[in-house]
Amino acid sequence: MRRTVGQALLGLVVALAMLGSAQPAAAQIHLNPAYGDGALLGPTMARGAVVWSHGRSVDVEDSNAPTPLYMKTMKDAGWDVFRLDRMRVSDTLPNSSRALAGYADQLKDRGYRKVVLTGQSFGAFLSLMAAGQSDRVDAVVGTAPAAFGNFSDSYDSFRDNAAQLWPILRGIHNARVMLFFFHGDDFDPGGRGESARSILSSRGLDHIVVDQPALLTGHGAATTGMFVRRFGACILRFAEAPPRRGDPSCDESWGRTPSAELMRAAAPEPRTGSGTSSPAGTGARSFLGVWYGAYINGREIALAVDRVDGDAVYADYVLGPGMEADQPMERAQRKGRIENDELVFDEKGRNVLRYSIRTDGRLSATWLDRSGKGRLETTLRRMD
Repeated sequence: MRRTVGQALLGLVVALAMLGSAQPAAAQIHLNPAYGDGALLGPTMARGAVVWSHGRSVDVEDSNAPTPLYMKTMKDAGWDVFRLDRMRVSDTLPNSSRALAGYADQLKDRGYRKVVLTGQSFGAFLSLMAAGQSDRVDAVVGTAPAAFGNFSDSYDSFRDNAAQLWPILRGIHNARVMLFFFHGDDFDPGGRGESARSILSSRGLDHIVVDQPALLTGHGAATTGMFVRRFGACILRFAEAPPRRGDPSCDESWGRTPSAELMRAAAPEPRTGSGTSSPAGTGARSFLGVWYGAYINGREIALAVDRVDGDAVYADYVLGPGMEADQPMERAQRKGRIENDELVFDEKGRNVLRYSIRTDGRLSATWLDRSGKGRLETTLRRMD
């Protein structure tokens, strides 16, 4: 009897659930669609299957952590995206990596042409280990790999985030490997980039190691919109094929070079009135000009300070498009003042913007939600 696509997909999900139930009851390790059952294309239509593995916390269930934004890049490109959800009670490196390797084999048995494992922190360790247990994994993308605590809370063991990583990399036979290490990651003992490249090269494995990319800091850097803007296209290329000479740079210039659209929008609009040379105006004049930067959420910003009139400073604030379709570019005229050497825009009912000039001539920029529930910080540089 002919099966519909929906029936085939339901069969896939049921089969995967049965594989999970074959684990010990305490294991509680499940493969789930990352975006709901209806988002799956199925083995014959999808470009491949990608499984994201979350981290592991001693305080909360990381199975509740949101799927990172860069996974949506793969979904939009035609990949079926899954999550390996695990409960803390039995989430160990041996248990979970063995289950993940089994799921990878199951996905290949179901007909997926490519199977890629991705993971954050503990999940990155699991993905790399599973690639050493199954020769049917095509690629691994690991962000901020860690499984032995951080500098602050686990000083005696956190160096194992390096020492235990090396034998895992040596155990991978076929999969190509992409790794990300971030500046300011409290779980990173340091120096892992070059050692990882050396081991992967000696194994003859195709690989890309991104070590401390600019503007991305901290253990959770890969969960941000900026990470997607900078590396989403490169991750997708790596998932689909080995890197080749002549490929575009893996590290996109987004956030360092302003888009033409943003700069056009940042061109100052005519205003009425004339500037003055009052003492307040003189101090404010150091802020005049067009400044550019980007928030960690993946939105460009430009601040065009074009006029000082007595105690008042006038500027156009431009916010580039967000990661979602309902986040278009925004532009607003703002009126602010100088307060303790800081340029402040805090008009009633509007988000608060605060800027101060750093010793290197750049601006420290802070955005505060008018309700007090949100805060973003970045650095802007002069563009004129």
